[in-house]
Amino acid sequence: MFERILVPLDGSKVGEAALAHVEQLVSKMAPEVKTEVILFQVISSLAHYVIAGEASVQVPYTDREIAQIKKKAKDYLDKAGEGLRSKGITVKTKVATGKAAEEIVKAADELKADLVAMSTHGRSGISRLTFGSITDKVLRTGNVPVLVVRAPKDTANT
Repeated sequence: MFERILVPLDGSKVGEAALAHVEQLVSKMAPEVKTEVILFQVISSLAHYVIAGEASVQVPYTDREIAQIKKKAKDYLDKAGEGLRSKGITVKTKVATGKAAEEIVKAADELKADLVAMSTHGRSGISRLTFGSITDKVLRTGNVPVLVVRAPKDTANT
């Protein structure tokens, strides 16, 4: 069955919608199946803008700033995994930098995940074309089955 489940999170309530489904899935598996859930976050912005009047310039984060961003992401993942841990589920965390969809597919392969469980904003039309769909890219390019959870409507704006 599923011994290693990768759950990409982006820090939003929408992203966390998959956690309840993963918990439910793991709880229904046979007790002898030990499942590890890996909470994963990709930091995709490695630069920020400095604005002076009407001019702006993109400035890369320093190594120290990137380390702080990664620590904040790890702290978030640790907190997000508390509910799973309280049910006796083994939870690990991983933070990467790069393009979200590419890093999710890469992590699923490297970690030998049996399943990727992720939420979708459920965008369509112009909104989907504008923002793209990380979930769609993972579905099309990944080598691992993907459980897609549509976030409840009340979390769509968070």
